Amino acid sequence: MKPEQILILPGWQSSGPAHWQSLWRERLGYQWVEQHDWMRPLRGDWIARLEDVVLASEAPLLLVAHSLGCHLVAAWAAHSRNSGRVKGALLVAPGDAERDELRPLLPSWCPPVLQPLPFPGVLVASSNDPYCSFERACRFAKAWGAELFDAGALGHINADSGLGYWPQGQGLLQAMIDS
Repeated sequence: MKPEQILILPGWQSSGPAHWQSLWRERLGYQWVEQHDWMRPLRGDWIARLEDVVLASEAPLLLVAHSLGCHLVAAWAAHSRNSGRVKGALLVAPGDAERDELRPLLPSWCPPVLQPLPFPGVLVASSNDPYCSFERACRFAKAWGAELFDAGALGHINADSGLGYWPQGQGLLQAMIDS
């Protein structure tokens, strides 16, 4: 696959320069899906933006989502007539917008979309993610029909986790590319 066929979908507040998504974008040239408002994400706005990017591509795509970006994939796939353009999705550390502390900040993301994705998915979960329990991540994987990958204790699998380029994640993505 060409780099522009891999879409990076950051979560709420985007992914900073030390985040593995940003490093993959810089080093590998993957396409970043920019959202209008990273601080006050509205599900409908984010779905529309992803739809625009998908429609602009003529080649099959792979989605690489982190945190709220995972929920974007599920919500977009449930509404789009263009999900056939997507080969698969790597869903990393889905946040849980229904947690008491997050619900008032992310109201348009509740309830989450919990239906099978129309393409293969791999959900990477951490046993000590402060934004989503491992058990809840397992329920998301099951609802979305995604294969669950237990990454161990990696926090929110972000820059604070100290992963740098995150070779393990790159290996998971490469397996999806090769399949």
